[in-house]
Amino acid sequence: MGFIRHIPGVRREPPRRPAPVQKRIGVVGLHEGRTLVLGLDRATKARAVAACDLSAEKIEAARRERPDLFYTREYAELLARPDVDVVAIYTPDPLHGAQIAQAFEAGKDVICTKPLVNSMADARRIWEAGRRTGRKLFVGQSTRFFEPFARQRRAFEAGEVGEVELLDAHYVHRMDWFYEKSSWAAGATDWVFLGMSHPLDLLRWYLGPIAEVQAFGRRSELGARYGLQGFDIYIVNARAASGKIGRAMGHYGLHELPTARNCIELVLYGSAGTSLAQYHDMRYVHTTPDGTEVTEDPLYALRHYYFNSEVHGMHYGEFANYAEYFAGALLEGTPHSPDLEEGIETFCLMEAVRRAAAAGAPVAVPPLIAEARGGAPSASS
Repeated sequence: MGFIRHIPGVRREPPRRPAPVQKRIGVVGLHEGRTLVLGLDRATKARAVAACDLSAEKIEAARRERPDLFYTREYAELLARPDVDVVAIYTPDPLHGAQIAQAFEAGKDVICTKPLVNSMADARRIWEAGRRTGRKLFVGQSTRFFEPFARQRRAFEAGEVGEVELLDAHYVHRMDWFYEKSSWAAGATDWVFLGMSHPLDLLRWYLGPIAEVQAFGRRSELGARYGLQGFDIYIVNARAASGKIGRAMGHYGLHELPTARNCIELVLYGSAGTSLAQYHDMRYVHTTPDGTEVTEDPLYALRHYYFNSEVHGMHYGEFANYAEYFAGALLEGTPHSPDLEEGIETFCLMEAVRRAAAAGAPVAVPPLIAEARGGAPSASS
């Protein structure tokens, strides 16, 4: 019988020496974007130089914390600045398509928070703009850059899990607070692009291109109370082009049970072992070849790096990690993931889930990808 070992992890301190050359970032949207502005004190290859928001109050709040940045309420003014190399977009989802295309046209590379876009028209728009301008884009899939999920990925790439035979991902979180701060969420998007963007991205990350999805959706009582037009409860079965299978689940109107199930979890059932990554907690649980169950729990050591010592607060560490990663890829000319192509594929996966849940029938993903890249509209458009 196996036993459990607890591994505390190693504390990370903000780096003291910036790289000789850095990518300079202009942040758009200072609600969520404030997290990147502050989190970049952990990065060496990227730094914040400018910020933009329509709200004068949010600008003044950010200015008190980072008085050294240039601030503006005009997106065009930020795009015109020669000291901005990368535009980081954290605005409401329906604005992403236009803002990404404008940044590409201005000669800027882009970080865009997930979801990349939430409409087929915007997917086509940014695909065409990216191909025409040659600019680079990174999708801010923060879960990939949280410690347990990064640790799980390293183990997977080292062969510790073997071939993934089944993937199980979920994100469950009560979201009345989100409706209160983002009223557009009830009618201008769907939770398949909001909360489900986490587990569906994890599906795509490990299984590769998805061929077909089957999905069921339902509207919660909480969602109905806020006038939600779509679903906020999803169960998804997916089959990859490789034949591998996985499932994803989301619920955004429930009362959580955080001591039993974390908000985000990913279980990989592999031919050589099984692993589990968790968020908000920072546990990575896995089996060893002899069947021992090992729990790595660096929350105490890494709380400040990831949460600024808040109790499971915003994504400071994840945002810093992915900005550093993308800046490094730009400086070194190396590939990065998720890029524009993968981001479009993941949007099409989410759109396939939305359509499958609405129609009550499986939906193939490749025709949607072809449509997003400028092909003829799919039959279910």
